[in-house]
Amino acid sequence: MTSASINLANISELSDTELIARSLRGGADHFEALVHRYQRPITGYVYRMLGDFEASLDVTQEVFIKVYNSLSKYSSDYKFSTWLYRIAHNAAIDHIRRNNITAQSLETENDEGSFEMQLQSKAPNPEQERERSEWRTEIEVVVGCLPPAYRDLIVLRHSHDLSYDEIKDITGLPLGTVKNRLFRAREMMRELFIKRGFDGI
Repeated sequence: MTSASINLANISELSDTELIARSLRGGADHFEALVHRYQRPITGYVYRMLGDFEASLDVTQEVFIKVYNSLSKYSSDYKFSTWLYRIAHNAAIDHIRRNNITAQSLETENDEGSFEMQLQSKAPNPEQERERSEWRTEIEVVVGCLPPAYRDLIVLRHSHDLSYDEIKDITGLPLGTVKNRLFRAREMMRELFIKRGFDGI
């Protein structure tokens, strides 16, 4: 193993906070390690919001440029991932607005509810693999049918397993609004599943 590969392995073991501190001291490899750590999940998150792969790559690149330029403003009071997702959230919303992608008004919300939708089942046995794949495809289709602001919260909650408080920090929405919109998004998904023939949802 070369010294370069050993160095990269050591860098990859550093915490986000350590990588940020060293990046601010001019460590290009350390910022590159941060990008490598988060590029795939951020691209996936943006893609789920936009539904356009090429646009998601462009927006993700824009996100990491903003992160690099704003790294000195990062406060360790927040998890780095929360701060990063907030930048990605804002960049995706800006893209939606710039491209006149229709977003449904969210001023009127339903009461809070506790209905939870399990988007990922436990690992299937071989006989269940095809059904699991089909169900995952159905979920993707239904999530893709949600208005962007609803889709955003569902993706953050169920695809990235973020807490309500983390979603609040990322989106800048009040906690009650996050819960209300997630409830409404799940109800919309339930209605869509029923329309697609899944009566047991």
